[in-house]
Amino acid sequence: MSEETRLREQICLLAKSMFDRGLTGGSTGNISARTPDGGLLVSPTGTSFGRLDPGRLSRFDARGVLIEGDEPTKEMPLHAAFYDTRAKTGAVVHLHSCHSVAWSLMPEVDEDNFLPPLTPYAIMKLGKVKLLPFFVPGDPAMGEAVRGLAGKRTAVMLANHGPVVAGVDVEAACNAIEELEETARLAIIMRGYDARMMTPEQIGAVVTKFDVDWDA
Repeated sequence: MSEETRLREQICLLAKSMFDRGLTGGSTGNISARTPDGGLLVSPTGTSFGRLDPGRLSRFDARGVLIEGDEPTKEMPLHAAFYDTRAKTGAVVHLHSCHSVAWSLMPEVDEDNFLPPLTPYAIMKLGKVKLLPFFVPGDPAMGEAVRGLAGKRTAVMLANHGPVVAGVDVEAACNAIEELEETARLAIIMRGYDARMMTPEQIGAVVTKFDVDWDA
């Protein structure tokens, strides 16, 4: 089995796992990953994470030209923005996950640091998550907003829409976006309680130990 064939199957396996656990539904969400030759594999437009076909993924060459497979997701500018601005990006995942969307609607949310410091794991896997404003789905301006961050963030939250996370590979990106959703779910559960957040000293210790780019 070739490395690209394994990557195709891994994309579909991880996407189905997220779909089966309710992290995105219907035909929502999209996923992409860098191929060994510098191209991209991308989930096609209008497809369900629960039923992706490895053989029908959109395939781009290293120049960004679609060379085979179905028409790609309309959110390609969003994906391209991460690949173009973050050299270490090997995969990008976008979900319509319920709790992260719900948290984006709350008036107290910090736009520069979307997730409250409830556990160390979101800090470790995501750094600071930037809350971006509402865009009409498919609007290329979403990609421009990500480019405006100059590669300083691995994750953004599209208000009223869903999270987008870049990772070094597809497994890392999926693990990180799941951590984002779980942290948002915990924030919703604790909303209205006098929760003990992590202290600045505790956050600093995690940032130092795991070499997190926290001040960007």
